[in-house]
Amino acid sequence: MSDPTARALSLLNLLQSHRHRPAPELARRLGVTVRTVRRDVGRLRGLGYRIDSAPGSFGGYRLEAGAALPPLLLSDEEAVAIAIGLRLVAAGRLSRGAEFALSVLAKLEAVLPARLRRRVKAVGPQLGPEAGRDGASTEVLVDLALACRDRERVRLRYRPDGGREQERRVEPHALVPAGGDWYLVCWDLDRADWRTFGAARLAGVEHLRVGFAPRALSPRRVEGFVAVARTWGPRVQEAAAIVEMPLAAFQDALGEWARGATAAGPGRTRWPVGGSSARDVAYGLSWLPAGTPYRLEMPDAERAELRALLARTADALDR
Repeated sequence: MSDPTARALSLLNLLQSHRHRPAPELARRLGVTVRTVRRDVGRLRGLGYRIDSAPGSFGGYRLEAGAALPPLLLSDEEAVAIAIGLRLVAAGRLSRGAEFALSVLAKLEAVLPARLRRRVKAVGPQLGPEAGRDGASTEVLVDLALACRDRERVRLRYRPDGGREQERRVEPHALVPAGGDWYLVCWDLDRADWRTFGAARLAGVEHLRVGFAPRALSPRRVEGFVAVARTWGPRVQEAAAIVEMPLAAFQDALGEWARGATAAGPGRTRWPVGGSSARDVAYGLSWLPAGTPYRLEMPDAERAELRALLARTADALDR
């Protein structure tokens, strides 16, 4: 790319779309030398863009917030999201496009000067609640969106149901809106497994500035993780099904719904199916593979309630 102006705009777009870009990668994408990239970074700094640099073989550049708000380069989808979003704000509703709207907000937050950030925080509550329906703060959502986009490890401060606050180191994969709430699907480094966190239960996000190679995860599995997280709530009634099926086969059969299952001996699996009521237990048991023997462990009082519920259902079928 020979035109310095066009090259500088392309460089700016690359820096805006990622928290950190190695210098060799920028040179390769622009078709120039690392030395030329260094000169173009100097041009952008002269225009008011604050660009941080890191030395060394793995060094590179990062776009930081400056003293003034510089112009932003937006993708087609983001520009459409802004136009539609303004129309829907005037109409008082926003039903789709949440991911693109959050992407635009993340770009703004990345370069917004501190004085403007303070004004946004001061004015925001006067216009309406900043949090989503589930209580997730916009600051947490922006940090998660940036970490997912940039493949950057983060440390989460997480508040589980009825438990003490925990810290979890994760590799964010996707931030998914569902039913007015937001869920983070990520690889938990301490558990060495996939986990899903409701954004409303996150008290804070710390960027560790460590990149990672993304792990393969299909969109269908992401949807499954979120579906399980939405239905996995506090359990008033505890129950467990002892299924005559090896743990690996059980997990293959139920997929993400096998969450919490453990081996209960040779060829046997223990699966917790407690819920807020006997109806939840009955619904969970209905997903067990047809023809597979199992027995149910639960307290006597809850067992009697479930038996009465199933008896009413059987009587209704007979009628």
